[in-house]
Amino acid sequence: MSLDAKERLVSLSPSITEIVYALKMGDKLVGTSAYSLHPKEAQDLPIVGNYIDPNIEKILSLKPSLVVGEDFNQKAQDKLKHFNIKTLTLKLKTITDIKNSIDKLAKNIDSKEAKRLIKDIDDAIEKIPKNKSPHSVMIVYGLKEDLSSATYIAGRDIFFNDIIKLCANTNAYTANSNKQPVLSYENIIALNPDQIIILHSLATESGVDVEKALKAWHKLPTNASKNKNISVVDDDYLHIPSHRIALTIKRLSDEMQNYKEEQ
Repeated sequence: MSLDAKERLVSLSPSITEIVYALKMGDKLVGTSAYSLHPKEAQDLPIVGNYIDPNIEKILSLKPSLVVGEDFNQKAQDKLKHFNIKTLTLKLKTITDIKNSIDKLAKNIDSKEAKRLIKDIDDAIEKIPKNKSPHSVMIVYGLKEDLSSATYIAGRDIFFNDIIKLCANTNAYTANSNKQPVLSYENIIALNPDQIIILHSLATESGVDVEKALKAWHKLPTNASKNKNISVVDDDYLHIPSHRIALTIKRLSDEMQNYKEEQ
């Protein structure tokens, strides 16, 4: 599908918003999902609701020619088809998914920038240093001071797991479940990761006391705590499966290189 000056795009996730701008088609966007914060100009666009349950009436009011969502937006996209709105579904879980989706989206919106973005990702992968001391890594979503409630971590079918493996390490979570892994305090101890990397969102977790939260993690009887291999990373792109995965690959591989040998 080729876009002309009258084409109007709506993005249903922050990742897609970022990719559209990276493909140099940001001027075609007329609406985005909540939390579409990058690039900065995306923040000036109308918001069509959260990316799990977007507002169909708001989307229709923008008169889009194409609505681009992820696989978890399928219910909303099915509703839009009843109004003869063209939709495109992308899968953005693994690194391969991200690269394929960049190419797929570029072809649908007539962008010539996909090869450049994919090359950046491939270059980042090629430069990943392998850990000299392979170990188990747990990547945690979100920093909190109280670990008695559920803790969300990166499972198997996601780009974080790809990065762990590319660094010659193993994911501390070994189950093959496709569901989002949610661990209790006892589950974390049982998995006993060698390294814990906590993804801290400054935008949504600004009230968290980082020092207090880290103390809670260090109290857990794990190898990671024993050898001081618990760290917090707060770069804003880490949660977003977009072309900026190239930055995430470098950031997390660097973090894994900081692993200290067992004492």
